[in-house]
Amino acid sequence: MKTLYDVQQLLEKYGIFVHVGKRIWDIELMALELDNINHSHLIDQHDYLVAKLILRREYEYEERQNKDKHDS
Repeated sequence: MKTLYDVQQLLEKYGIFVHVGKRIWDIELMALELDNINHSHLIDQHDYLVAKLILRREYEYEERQNKDKHDS
């Protein structure tokens, strides 16, 4: 698992489809859904941690992009 798309595919295995409209909102919701799956002990701990790291990286990227737009 390396990309946001991979995390989406992982969530789809659990019947979770996320598309809110803004990429940053999708990332936030995916993180919440991952937490719920983890709290239910349905996901392998390694997969959970890798997915969370990917989501954090993508979230920070989106924040930087939004900041750059506002600074311009």
